[in-house]
Amino acid sequence: MDDVPNFETVKIERDGGTTFLILNRPEKKNAMSPQMHIDMCAALDWAEDDEATKVVVLTGAGGNFCAGQDLKLFFRATEDDPKARRRSRRAAHEWRWNKLVAFPKATIAMVPGYCFGGGFTPVIACDFAIAAEDATFGLSEVNWGIIPGGLVAWAVTQVMNYRDALYYSVTGEKFSGATAAQMKFVNKAVPNDRLREETMVLARALEAKSPAAVRYTKEAIRTVRGMSKEQALDFLDCKNDALIAADPERGRGKALSQFLDDKSFKPGHGSFERTT
Repeated sequence: MDDVPNFETVKIERDGGTTFLILNRPEKKNAMSPQMHIDMCAALDWAEDDEATKVVVLTGAGGNFCAGQDLKLFFRATEDDPKARRRSRRAAHEWRWNKLVAFPKATIAMVPGYCFGGGFTPVIACDFAIAAEDATFGLSEVNWGIIPGGLVAWAVTQVMNYRDALYYSVTGEKFSGATAAQMKFVNKAVPNDRLREETMVLARALEAKSPAAVRYTKEAIRTVRGMSKEQALDFLDCKNDALIAADPERGRGKALSQFLDDKSFKPGHGSFERTT
């Protein structure tokens, strides 16, 4: 894989059109260091430009997703270096939210083992999330006498209902992957030994979709959540027109032809045939 870059704290693996970006500090349960934040910014930039990558799966090495921020490296080591602290905070926010939310390709968080604190944000920022049933989630900041830092306190309100967000943030109580699926914090939970297999089922389905349609649909769904009905209608009309104009595959025309003329495409039974 000569075309795949090497990073100190992030490992990259290919599986067909799906690229795994793996948080790679297993000895620390993938706690996030300043270097990891810098590496993840670069890895996401690379995956965005990589033509072979159709879907990105974000996960962690060694059986855990992420234990949150590395308290020693992220906080204590930068106490006397305000410039380093600013760089770390900027990179942490950039990849965990800005880059993931705006990522043009489908993203899936695959969550085994521990996911704590700051590790919540990238799970929420990904388009989809699949967890092991026995994964352990926790917002433990209250036990340290602080609030969920960065964007975590806001991010959890985007996918958890008010009662759950308040309960788990204030009590610091842990919850399982199975519970995460019940409350729809993740899309689904599966046995740990089937986690990668089930993630790849979703990834393969996404690989088969029109890349332009995936991108524009993602952007549309995320954007209209904060809009009124009238604003959403206007935005979605413009977004749909933009997709038709920008799609290099001319997907809508092909799908209509295959459905109406060739009778080879049935909506709801898979993607249209993406011929060139």
